[in-house]
Amino acid sequence: ARIMSRRVGSGGHVVLADINDEMLRVGRDRCIDHGQLKGLSWCQCDAEILPYPDQSFDRVTIGFGLRNVTKKDVALHEMYRVLKPGGKALILEFSTPISTPLAQIYNVYSFSVLPAMGQLVAQDKDSYQYLAESIRKHPDQETLAEMMRQAGFETVSYQNLTGGIVAIHTGVKS
Repeated sequence: ARIMSRRVGSGGHVVLADINDEMLRVGRDRCIDHGQLKGLSWCQCDAEILPYPDQSFDRVTIGFGLRNVTKKDVALHEMYRVLKPGGKALILEFSTPISTPLAQIYNVYSFSVLPAMGQLVAQDKDSYQYLAESIRKHPDQETLAEMMRQAGFETVSYQNLTGGIVAIHTGVKS
């Protein structure tokens, strides 16, 4: 958000939104710690019910959050609704490795190593187990791209990062 705020400059505005008040507080505190509050605001809201009028934003982004949304199709429609014509949605999310050997290694890491590290470091194995499970339940690259098209987005594409473990999906509102 700080980088986006610098990019939009004095004429722009960036809204940080999350359903979780604590996450918003952490984000706000980090902005304060970096001395950057100008051009930023915070909104506690549900991605499935965005409290903004139609065509309010030039860009909508979500990073590692869509997999936690219960009704992803509804959230995608909401993103589309609040975008201005020509606006772009950008979704950064865990995805599906594109090679079988990488997928096998990633599965062992996700379901064995990650929960064990969570227990060792944070005394919280369950949260890290949930992380692995939520990643596996999230739609793969092609499925999410199709869901974006179904929500109305055009020029939908994705770029795999780290062998598909993570992907950036983009879509444009016509």
